[in-house]
Amino acid sequence: MPLSISATLKGNLFMRGLPFHNMKKAVLGDRYSLSLVFAGNARSRALNKKYRGKDKPANVLSFPLGASEGEMFLNPLCAKKDAPSFGVTPQKMLGILFIHGMLHLKGMRHGSTMERAEKKFRKRFSLF
Repeated sequence: MPLSISATLKGNLFMRGLPFHNMKKAVLGDRYSLSLVFAGNARSRALNKKYRGKDKPANVLSFPLGASEGEMFLNPLCAKKDAPSFGVTPQKMLGILFIHGMLHLKGMRHGSTMERAEKKFRKRFSLF
């Protein structure tokens, strides 16, 4: 199944160069259909407030639409802001958030199991 990528903000903001299709295939498999939207602070904040009750921009929001279909909103501006605290470039932070969101789509919750999975995929895609 496909990976559809769109952006609701101007500029590429370091989104190029990451193997989004390969990452999606590794984490979710071929049969999962994923829509990936790059959103800025205003859209991210509105979605975060509506669905999570948090009045601030989210770095990543994932929405399962079915057993093998989902939608994800990634905020490159938050990734850029968060990158220094992880000791990575903004581009790598975007990749880390993409993996994190996909693991949520697989049904994982925060905790040691998710952390191990994130570490495995970060290593596989050189996101350290």
